[in-house]
Amino acid sequence: MSWSLGKVSDIADIISGYAFKTDCFGTGNDKIIKIGNLQNGRITNNDLMSFDSNIYKVSEQFKIQTGDILMALSGATVGKIAIAQEKDSGSYLNQRVAIVRGNSPENAQYLKYVFSGHLLEKLLLFAGGAAQPNLSPKSLADMEIPLPPLDEQKRIAAILDKADSLRRKRQQAIQLADEFLRAVFLDLFGDPVTNPKGWNVKPICNIATVKTGNTPSRTQPEYYGDYIEWIKSDNINTPHHILTTAREYLSEEGCAVGRKVSVGATLITCIAGSFDCIGNVAFTDRDVCFNQQINALIPLTVKPWFLYALILFSKKKIQAASTNSMKGMVSKGVLEKIELICPPIELQIKFEKLFENYRNLMLKNEQSKYLADNSFNSLSQKAFAGEL
Repeated sequence: MSWSLGKVSDIADIISGYAFKTDCFGTGNDKIIKIGNLQNGRITNNDLMSFDSNIYKVSEQFKIQTGDILMALSGATVGKIAIAQEKDSGSYLNQRVAIVRGNSPENAQYLKYVFSGHLLEKLLLFAGGAAQPNLSPKSLADMEIPLPPLDEQKRIAAILDKADSLRRKRQQAIQLADEFLRAVFLDLFGDPVTNPKGWNVKPICNIATVKTGNTPSRTQPEYYGDYIEWIKSDNINTPHHILTTAREYLSEEGCAVGRKVSVGATLITCIAGSFDCIGNVAFTDRDVCFNQQINALIPLTVKPWFLYALILFSKKKIQAASTNSMKGMVSKGVLEKIELICPPIELQIKFEKLFENYRNLMLKNEQSKYLADNSFNSLSQKAFAGEL
């Protein structure tokens, strides 16, 4: 059977976040949840803002409750959700985020999955705005969703809970593998920023050739085509450590005037609109061209995967060389002078072998997660179509 349609507002209240003024930040211990704190379905404590509710009076309606669904209303992450845990209760919600509060626990559990998987695409059709997508609280409240009886909502949520638990375990396995990689690096070499093992240090220009990217003129359409990928910053710092596939390609003519790099180089973001993105890295497993926000490090006297990991775990040192604390830029000349540890080649080779084992494990974990995601999405589609 197919379920009748209703609105989100039929089973939940929508509460838009509060527009805090910047002068109240850092004045007390009351937590403020921002759009950037919504990560992987949870609220993170990274860079939490705070204020003093005794000085700045904010209505209780903006307080988060356990089980609330928080949703990003604007920007590149519009539609992203996080479920408030007990530790988040009592925190205040900033603007650009909305609370979706179910009328009952069953409604809340059901809505959690309405806003996951394939139905999220439908939600994003409501997003508008020229510079960046935006979703209004009214559009969210008026969104049409399948609305089965309460007992059926509970049953659907229970089934999807099991499928979601499986895919979360797969994701946790991937995260544990990443933690293992860091532990291996630190065990062999120590923290590359503080250098507790006292390795010799050398400027980057002594261990790698630095090449800055380029953007072929947009007034020359013949520079753009389908010959070679043109990498931008959003292709860097992926969970796979490898560049993601570019959305734009250059022609042979564009490649000739652009900057090309081959397999085995490390690409690093050196110009970014956000300071956090400075020092993001990815490894090249194919020939690509890349834009002017990126520098390529081509190994000279170090092993390729060691160089990648060295830059990955030296991000704070790269950021320390940035010219701007809010956005950021590290020029080629500055990057070349940054001194990094240079341990014996034998240890680098040992690390590369361990890294290869790690990559094989990651591939298996990612395949398992892919299958778990597909299973969840299939169940989700059947559930909301009334076919379970």
